[in-house]
Amino acid sequence: MFVRWPSIAVVIALVAAAGCGTKTRGAVPPGTSEPDKFLFDKGTEALNNKKWLTAREFFKQVVETYTASAYRPDAKLGVGDTYLGEGTSEALVLGINEFREFLSFYPTNPRADYAQYKLGLGHFRQMRGPQRDQTETREAVRELQTFVDRYPSSSLMPEVRTKLREAKDRLSESSFLVGYFYFRQRWYRGSIDRFKEILKDDAAYTRRDAVYFYLGESLVKEKREAEALPYYEKLVQEFEQSEHLADAQKRINELKAVAQNKTGGQ
Repeated sequence: MFVRWPSIAVVIALVAAAGCGTKTRGAVPPGTSEPDKFLFDKGTEALNNKKWLTAREFFKQVVETYTASAYRPDAKLGVGDTYLGEGTSEALVLGINEFREFLSFYPTNPRADYAQYKLGLGHFRQMRGPQRDQTETREAVRELQTFVDRYPSSSLMPEVRTKLREAKDRLSESSFLVGYFYFRQRWYRGSIDRFKEILKDDAAYTRRDAVYFYLGESLVKEKREAEALPYYEKLVQEFEQSEHLADAQKRINELKAVAQNKTGGQ
């Protein structure tokens, strides 16, 4: 019977791949008193040098071989860090899984706040532009908000709040673009609903000056001037600098003049 053997190139590739996956196995020198610490330190060194695959192998040996080791939780985090460092879409998903497992296995660990942050960061790094699907942005907001609620005293809080604000801004920007599209299409009822929804869901939206302005403009177009005026006033009160500042002030003067004329004419 004729047997078709794989090509030499394929064999070499398979051997090389196997070698890459096992090159750190058995790397502990004979007689090492603390092999788990040795492997963890090697993994940390590789991680600091951004050698993601090498670091991952060392950390995984600790996790899989030394299940009672005091270094095992930190090694589990190290595995997740190597995936986030690698940064591909596939690696980020795997990293998220590592941090989620850590929180499941070690919910009271002193570094649980770190795991929760990195869990949110894994989603944060997959966020897409405001014109595109916002599933990952919503997940980032959810996990980062969980951090804020669960670890109020964490030293990581400033960095988390910065990331959370950016993620929320991304969601609000996505909604704003929809509202602005409705405004441009002269469907003012749709734009009013969308802009009001943004202010309700994210009152601290960084670019809410634009929301105030176009919400006011939409209300004016619908002949609801009395409702529009407070939004122009909010813009002027809350923003010292805005591309809409001069136009908002002009609208305020116009609307107040109209109101005074109506009052004077009665």
